[in-house]
Amino acid sequence: MLIDSTTLLAYCLTAGAIVLSPGPDTVLILRYALNSGRRVGLATVLGVQIGLVGHTLLAVFGISVIIASSPILFKLVAVLGSAYLAWIGIQGFRGKTLKFDTNGPSISFKKAMFDAMLCNLLNPKVIILFLALLPNFVDPARGSVPLQLIILSCVLVLINMAWQVPIAWAADAVRSWLSRPRVQKTVNASTGAFLLFFAAMMLWEHIILN
Repeated sequence: MLIDSTTLLAYCLTAGAIVLSPGPDTVLILRYALNSGRRVGLATVLGVQIGLVGHTLLAVFGISVIIASSPILFKLVAVLGSAYLAWIGIQGFRGKTLKFDTNGPSISFKKAMFDAMLCNLLNPKVIILFLALLPNFVDPARGSVPLQLIILSCVLVLINMAWQVPIAWAADAVRSWLSRPRVQKTVNASTGAFLLFFAAMMLWEHIILN
C-alpha cells in the first residue's frame, strides 16, 4: 500500500481544515452561483478542481519547486494572481456583468470555469500548499513518489468538492430571495470587496513583506 491508513487519515484532517478556511475560491463560487444559478456555480467549482489538477502536474514534474525557489517567478505569480483577483472583484462594483437574470445566466459556464481555474492556478498560497503539505505525507520508502502525490491530490480534490458543491447548491437555493436590485448590488459589492481584500493580502504577503 502506497499510503498507510494512519497517514491518509492525518492528511484528510489537515487538508479538510485548509479547505474549510475561507479563500478566493469560496468567494468566487458564492458570487457566481448567487448571480447566475446552480449550473454556473458548479462550473466555478469545476474550474477550481481543474486548477488543482494543474497544481498537481506542476508538483509531480517539479515545476512548483522551481517557481517557489525563484523569488522572481514566485513574485510574478503573486502579482498576476492578485491582479486577476482584483480585476474580478472590480466587476462587482461595475454592476454590468454580474446581475441576477431569471431568463438565463448572465455569466457563461465557460467563463465561470475559466475564471475559477485561473484564480486557483495563480494563487501562490496553493503552490505553497502543494509544496508544504503534500511532501509531509509522502514516504519514498513506500514506492513511487509521483504516484503518491497524485493520490493525495485526488483526495484533496474530493475533499474540496465535498465542501464547494454544497456551497454552490445552497447559494442557488437562496437566489430567488435575492431578486431585489438593492440586494443584488450589495451581493456584487460585498463579494467584490472580499476578492479585492484577498488580492491586497496576496500582494502584501508575497511582495511587500518579502
